Amino acid sequence: MTAGSTDAGRLGDHAGGATPAEALAWFDARDPVEPEEMVGRWRGSGLPTGSPLDGLLEAYGWWGKEFLDAERVHPLLFSAASGPRPVDPALIPIGVLRDRPGIAHSPVARVAFRALRPLLTTSRPRARLRAVEHRGVVTAAMVYDVLPIIDVFRRVDGATVLGLMDLRGLPDPFFFLLRRER
Repeated sequence: MTAGSTDAGRLGDHAGGATPAEALAWFDARDPVEPEEMVGRWRGSGLPTGSPLDGLLEAYGWWGKEFLDAERVHPLLFSAASGPRPVDPALIPIGVLRDRPGIAHSPVARVAFRALRPLLTTSRPRARLRAVEHRGVVTAAMVYDVLPIIDVFRRVDGATVLGLMDLRGLPDPFFFLLRRER
């Protein structure tokens, strides 16, 4: 992403990525989102910034997120033959993802996850939606029930938000985009 690019241009080019500083500047320049605006199902994609988590969710079949209301959020939907299915994030080894990304990126780990994924699904919500202050701005955020993660959202346009995953112990935030399912 380059300074002066339009939001549409930046989104069109996001597959090429950005530096962490560029992504953070773009995030900071976006308007906040009201929590009620997040209700619905959202298709996700990563925004590469050199994070050890870049491409990891997509490699595992991540579909997106679903916000039923402020108290009932499915933070991780993964693709399945029957459509997107919620996975219990408490069963995902976050320490391995954060501290040993090479293992998480390995083909063996991806095959093992695909085999185990039906056992990891849940019908119970595993996060909540709140308005939080982050980087001096009050905006919608998804707070995981049992993980040290808060996903903070800023508006790109009426159907797209930029997410910043704040994970304890990860030196730089992980960025992703969510597009509302129509």
